[in-house]
Amino acid sequence: MEKKILVAFDDSENAMRGVEFITRSFTPTHKITLFSVIPDTAAACEIFSPELTTYFLSQRELFCSMQDKKAELVNGALAKAKQLLVKAGFPESQISTKIEPQKKGVARDIIDEAASGYDIIVIGRRGLSAIKEFFLGSVSQKVIHSAGDISVVLVG
Repeated sequence: MEKKILVAFDDSENAMRGVEFITRSFTPTHKITLFSVIPDTAAACEIFSPELTTYFLSQRELFCSMQDKKAELVNGALAKAKQLLVKAGFPESQISTKIEPQKKGVARDIIDEAASGYDIIVIGRRGLSAIKEFFLGSVSQKVIHSAGDISVVLVG
């Protein structure tokens, strides 16, 4: 039975491990969507406030170019992931990529996409350091707790 699999994807090693997991664990009859949410740094670039530190103001152009660089890195990683899936026997017609700007938050945006008709979410275990994860929570934890009836495969 064909399943629609949503792979929460960025340019991390954990995301690529998720793709490798799919090549070993699923048959090429499944439809795969490599889905990336690009964090919204552009919103911060629109802020012109006297409270901003002098350092941020002096580095604004560099900071604001980060979104373009992140998209470039993700596009390269997506091409590599798609190539890995094709090499494993998945037909190109069964693989799609989708990059969306952050709307509600990375985890919420993944859940919203998954709710549009996917059977399974594949996501890497963590991308944050242990300290950041403790304070902020990881995207994978948020997806697991919010996925509802959609199965989540957590790849470490």
